[in-house]
Amino acid sequence: MSYIDQLRQRELELGRPVRVGLVGAGQMGLGFVAQVTRIPGMEISAIADIAPERGHEAFQRSQRGPAVSGGTPAELAAAVLRGRPVVVTDALDLVTLPVDIIVDASGVPDVGAAVAFSGLLAGKDIALLNVECDVTIGLLLSAVAQQMGRVYTVCRGDEPVECKRLVDYVRDIGFSVVCAGKGKNNPLDPTATPEALADQAEAKHMNPKMLASFVDGSKTMIEMVALANATDLQLSRRGMTGPRVTVEDLAWAFRPEEDGGVLPAAGVVDYCTGPVAPGVFVIGHCTDPVVTAEMKYLTMGEGPYYAFYRPFHLASVEAPLSVAEAVLERTASLAPKVWNAEVVAVAKRDLLAGERVDGIGGSTVYGLAESARTAAEQDLVPLGLASGAEVLRDVPAGTVLTAQDLRIDQSTMIATLRRLQDRLLAGQRLDLPAVGPAESLAA
Repeated sequence: MSYIDQLRQRELELGRPVRVGLVGAGQMGLGFVAQVTRIPGMEISAIADIAPERGHEAFQRSQRGPAVSGGTPAELAAAVLRGRPVVVTDALDLVTLPVDIIVDASGVPDVGAAVAFSGLLAGKDIALLNVECDVTIGLLLSAVAQQMGRVYTVCRGDEPVECKRLVDYVRDIGFSVVCAGKGKNNPLDPTATPEALADQAEAKHMNPKMLASFVDGSKTMIEMVALANATDLQLSRRGMTGPRVTVEDLAWAFRPEEDGGVLPAAGVVDYCTGPVAPGVFVIGHCTDPVVTAEMKYLTMGEGPYYAFYRPFHLASVEAPLSVAEAVLERTASLAPKVWNAEVVAVAKRDLLAGERVDGIGGSTVYGLAESARTAAEQDLVPLGLASGAEVLRDVPAGTVLTAQDLRIDQSTMIATLRRLQDRLLAGQRLDLPAVGPAESLAA
């Protein structure tokens, strides 16, 4: 039965649709609202945004009528129960409302951390359009969700989730996965800044920091690290290889070096530039002569390396599928099951002692994929923790930053939860507080 049919059936049985709380009504959030409006059995019940007018505009564009704002928590909850849309300015207010699932489209790691952790403790399912948060504390959030009987997931429509579905498919048909990855739709420029890209961002109707995170490679590193941790694949190498490749050449490029490819080993994630974007791919391997003959007949190539390719990902258009998966099937579209890889912070320019780091997509640092073991051994700074950090000593551009270079703000929610994740990775028991939001773990 399709999700639409299941959602309709659920609404008939319960007398109400799936109630969704949304954090952030920017470009991604607005697209998500528009798409959910088209899906029977699911509705956006509440939007949290620091600019509340964006939430009101999103509801008006979806023809939901005027939204309720202000009032006590009880009054806002009552409005949701009556089917009235609600707009709040504090994302944590969503945790107190009678919604089934909270979707974070803020793109801010610390916001995602607070909402996800508090929401899970309050008995909500959590879906992220915020992969930046997942690659920083996703293993912890996944463990908390399991312990609480909830679902934690990264949303469909982004490259890591759609690529994971290809990985599952290739494994399910008995092929080994040599490489899984994505196409990057612009040349890599680690020095890109929002200021330099301001005109391009305006023409694309994008936030300049978001565009900078695409161009400087941070977003690609984040996406492929999320994929590695969800599929138990490794990194090809620090920063990955990133060749320019066509769709036709995928299976030739992404094979081990001893067979003429670019990979130092099989079983890895990587990316490429060129016309593969905006698609995702998996290179499968099989040497069985019967299978290779059948694959040749089916025009999949000579083998034994085969490219499985999805030519698109649809961002917020596909994201509601993860809400359906979580609520109806109680499964995650993508969540870490191991911690193989990290995204670490690298100086984008010369940094001077006393400066403050401006975070992902800014002018001070960019992200680089690294093995989790190396990151831990060298005390490298996760990109998701770098925002607001103080530079402790002068470092030249291109330096992979360590805890000796930056003083992390340990009072943030994401830093607090990262410490808890580090304990989890060290094999220590995960004891969750019985009540209340995550502030109780700030020690």
